[in-house]
Amino acid sequence: MKAVAVDLGGTNIKAAIVDKEKGIIEQTSTPTHAELGRDHLLDRISATIRDLVSRHEVIGVGMGLPGMVNLEQTIVRNPPNLPGWDRVHAAEEISKRTNLSCRIENDANIAALGSLHFGVGQQYNDFIIITLGTGVGGGIIINKKLYKGTNGMAGELGHVILDYHGPLSNSVTRGTVEAYLGQKFLSRFATDLIMQQTSNPLYSKFHKDFDKLEPVDLTMEADEGNELAIEILRKSGERLGYAIINYTHMLDIRKYVLSGGVSRAGNWLFEPAREIIKKHMMLPFQEGLELVYEDLGNDSALLGAAGLAFDSFA
Repeated sequence: MKAVAVDLGGTNIKAAIVDKEKGIIEQTSTPTHAELGRDHLLDRISATIRDLVSRHEVIGVGMGLPGMVNLEQTIVRNPPNLPGWDRVHAAEEISKRTNLSCRIENDANIAALGSLHFGVGQQYNDFIIITLGTGVGGGIIINKKLYKGTNGMAGELGHVILDYHGPLSNSVTRGTVEAYLGQKFLSRFATDLIMQQTSNPLYSKFHKDFDKLEPVDLTMEADEGNELAIEILRKSGERLGYAIINYTHMLDIRKYVLSGGVSRAGNWLFEPAREIIKKHMMLPFQEGLELVYEDLGNDSALLGAAGLAFDSFA
């Protein structure tokens, strides 16, 4: 069984043919050119799909994209970096142009479906994925199905508030999970601490341009025994622990899959989170709780989009 998978971003349209058992068997990428307008972009996506299916028999199309997606997985609202896409019946538009059934989903939920069908999430009936990338997103899997909420918008995990006096992020209020664990916000927090320790190797490397500092640099320094890097990641990991406590107390889900660039810090981040969980989570909720790393890498979005098609049309 095969499906077409599309990962629509502000820069590139990535697309693939995905086999349910073998994974990706053919893929391609083309510039988005979103500035040329909604219809032009829909035509580009559809042309890419038609080229792929000319060589394969597929059951349908799954597409991941930024923005809010409705419960029926057909309409997207206000995706960033896609001008003119205020409210688009994207699944219907793609179906009209390709004669294939199509479903769409928010990119964070797509990551959950990728893990469910092809990653570490295969071993769980219920889990929450937390994507620690430029921002913080997530998806909720219950009984091996994506939980969408009443209007399709559940799982905005990065916007849960930890401290309303805390730092700013892309959220509408201060001190959200994203403000502590999103890549650029974590780097901003690290910069403030590094500037106070001018003898630290991190200051020597980045004081001329702190915009180049990324979480991977902190991880590398932590691996070398840099106490400041370890401390920065520890503080971030503690915030992750508090976030997981909130999610668990609300949903009674005990398995957490961590993905995205920030999560590559591994146990420098995970162990402080586990310590906070052990200290502050209600004891009955701690039974069976796991934090695991997802390493589907750059293929995650395409595999998740294919999983959406398999769930929808198989």
